Amino acid sequence: MTAEAQDTTELLLSRIRDVPDYPKPGVLFKDITPLLADPEAFTALTDTLAGLCGAHGATKVVGLEARGFILAAPVAVRAGLGFIPVRKAGKLPGATLRQAYELEYGSAEIEVHAEDLAAGDRVMVIDDVLATGGTAEASIELIRRAGAEVAGVAVLMELGFLPGRARLEPALAGAPLTALITV
Repeated sequence: MTAEAQDTTELLLSRIRDVPDYPKPGVLFKDITPLLADPEAFTALTDTLAGLCGAHGATKVVGLEARGFILAAPVAVRAGLGFIPVRKAGKLPGATLRQAYELEYGSAEIEVHAEDLAAGDRVMVIDDVLATGGTAEASIELIRRAGAEVAGVAVLMELGFLPGRARLEPALAGAPLTALITV
């Protein structure tokens, strides 16, 4: 890791607040709102993620609902790319592609507008946290079903004690997974 990358990591970490016992006792929640409120940290995060888009040849950026939107939209603008929201089922008007996925206790579905992705697109998936990997895996499936290619997945923070990376490895099919911070 370069000195500049180390400085960025330290800046980002210093702006993430630990909230004990939220949303339930025994959970240590990693709150990114102080990072978003700090223009220096938010700019550093945006620049780093936009750099990954360029390095991996992305032509579009997908943001996963909901905090992924907050990160991915400015990244797309900075990188000069289109932004595509991947939403919870039933939130997008018009023709959509839908993908179901399993959660720890149940299942969920996400959607993307069918016309927003096409063959030839190289898509960078951006989210705030990689935990169990279900939403990211489902988004990868949606991107491929639309005929596009996955340029990579980038997250601000990976919860290393959960199996998200291992779950995503087969779905990535060689595309890179970058976590700026692993806790």
